[in-house]
Amino acid sequence: MESLPVEVVGNILSRLGAARDVVIASATCRKWHEAWRNHLHTLTFNSNDWPLYHDFSTSRLEIIITQTIFQTKGLQCLSIIMDDVDEFSAAPVIAWLMYTRETLRQLHYNVRTQPNINMLEKCGRQKLEVLALAHNTITGVEPSYQKFPCLKSLSLSYVSISALDLSLLLNACPKIEYLILISLDIVMSDPQATMDLSSHSLKDVYVEAISLDKFILEADSLEKLHLKDCTLEVFELVGKGMLRFLKIDDVSVIHLDIGESAENLEIVDVSNFTIMWAKFLHMISRSSKLRKLRLWGVVFDDEEEFVDVETISSCFPLLSHLSLNYDLREAALQYGLQGSFVLDNVIVLELGWTVISDLFSMWVSGLLERCPHLKKLVIHGVVSETKTHEECHTLANFTSAIVRLMRKYLHVEVQFEFE
Repeated sequence: MESLPVEVVGNILSRLGAARDVVIASATCRKWHEAWRNHLHTLTFNSNDWPLYHDFSTSRLEIIITQTIFQTKGLQCLSIIMDDVDEFSAAPVIAWLMYTRETLRQLHYNVRTQPNINMLEKCGRQKLEVLALAHNTITGVEPSYQKFPCLKSLSLSYVSISALDLSLLLNACPKIEYLILISLDIVMSDPQATMDLSSHSLKDVYVEAISLDKFILEADSLEKLHLKDCTLEVFELVGKGMLRFLKIDDVSVIHLDIGESAENLEIVDVSNFTIMWAKFLHMISRSSKLRKLRLWGVVFDDEEEFVDVETISSCFPLLSHLSLNYDLREAALQYGLQGSFVLDNVIVLELGWTVISDLFSMWVSGLLERCPHLKKLVIHGVVSETKTHEECHTLANFTSAIVRLMRKYLHVEVQFEFE
């Protein structure tokens, strides 16, 4: 170890991450202590890393963090995650940020402070590339002054911010590619809760637990969009056809429009979602490059609707992974599988039930016949703890039917996943 250059030791200490581990390791010898002071580039204070953090008073924690940071030079990544610690005073927090601002590339900051700190003022106009803020308030964004010329990733969780300030903040980040918004407290200036965001550089957007009347996202370069646990009356995506990944999970939305962005979609994953199938299919029908389609736990807005697998076959000729789980009715078998179509490129087929019925085994059989090159079949099922005699009988019939069916498809790997 003595032969290691001090810069390499600095890299080793940086990989430890947790501040307590770094301080202990730096006491190994003089070289390691020098590496900590002059060549450490990553430091993390996380209340989950060390139980004793919870035993210290807030003022004691402030002293420990201050002493540790001030003994380093050239920190590039600083994480201060104190989820369940009382509010810190503003003065030491400002001191940490001002001491590291010239070299910092990444800041992960989850600390409640009193009074609130204008984080954008302390971090703007620097080399910051990643900024993750939680449990903070952002007000009065001034894009002419608070610029983030190098920022590529922005994450806001449990942050209070107005729709206007969020829009201005995005405009102040000309190179931003990744945006994460979780449980924002969005302050509105008018009765209609509307948010309009625009960025020409955004590639990946994740939005969780947000309620709005109208959400308009204009992102010409967007490749990945994930909406989770949101309540929206209107969601509109305005782009230039770069979108490749669309995931919608437990979202309530009346009007969903991704416009011209569907042409290059490769993955569509929809779960726990009330769907107007005809409109949704029309929206993604031009996705001729689609390779994975997942419709899981979806509920049809119209009880007469069903998934027309023949239309899926004709619209998505490159489809290789198909996952379906919805309430089966006779119409799904009678009309959903009609025609002589084949899913020629599907090699993975996932099918699931929430309430098992005799229709399920018939549905599995019908789909297997239309996947000539299938390699893997995954059956997902929900089995209740208290089963009636009828449920046991249905499950037994299904098991027997699958055994008989798979004798015809010996080349297909079968996997069962029950919950």
